[in-house]
Amino acid sequence: MRRLMVRQELWLGLLGVLLAFGVCEAVSRAGLVRRSYLPPATEVLGRAVELAGDPVFLDGIGVTLRAWALGLGLACAIAVPLGLLLGSVPLVDTATRAIVELLRPLPSVALIPLVSLLLGSGTETEVALITYASVWPILFNTVYGLGETDPLAKDTLRAFGFGRLAVLLRAELPATAPFIAAGIRISGAVALILAVATEILSGFGEGLGIFIAQAGLATDGTRDVLAGVVWAGTLGLVVNGVLVWGERRLFPWTPEHREAAGGGSRV
Repeated sequence: MRRLMVRQELWLGLLGVLLAFGVCEAVSRAGLVRRSYLPPATEVLGRAVELAGDPVFLDGIGVTLRAWALGLGLACAIAVPLGLLLGSVPLVDTATRAIVELLRPLPSVALIPLVSLLLGSGTETEVALITYASVWPILFNTVYGLGETDPLAKDTLRAFGFGRLAVLLRAELPATAPFIAAGIRISGAVALILAVATEILSGFGEGLGIFIAQAGLATDGTRDVLAGVVWAGTLGLVVNGVLVWGERRLFPWTPEHREAAGGGSRV
């Protein structure tokens, strides 16, 4: 049953992609939109495949992925301990709530000029912005996960004489881990968006966003721009797929993963 559902989802997803590309191809070939604005989808895909053999382009992809990994890793290192602290100590949560609510709505892209002024235009700026944007989903998921920990498990450990740190490590952290993983998955997509967007706005250096920005300045660069966008979307799908696979492997007991595996509880 599960295999049938997975196959159905894959076929429906493939059908949606083919339909979208078919519409773009038809609109461009029919002349409804100028080719300088919307090249045929086959040409864009052909160019995207051609870029796979370009060492310079692949080096740029590597630069983007490296900044993505560094920013996401720093976000995890900051957000998980901070979330555990805020979720475990109500006094700290109350004291810092105003600061958190002030910083959280600030769009990371709007901070690019300020961070560039402080750190310069380079990997440091890109990693800093990725880290800032990626912290929030992980932080709030960690705090929320602590709030969802089974109180009976905590009370049982306390009854056996375990201290606050032992309760955190033995009961709260394992229960919060699936929420943290979900936050990391969300932040993974955010981090990739920020990596490409920061490179596009900086306009020089290396990276996928740099390729898109420079292609946009060319006289007939729309095809390259769209090919770069195809690569960005493909990277997003791969990153999300890897993180979802990791969640299922690490936390198969969570309700959504049990349902996906067809192993839900039976009465």
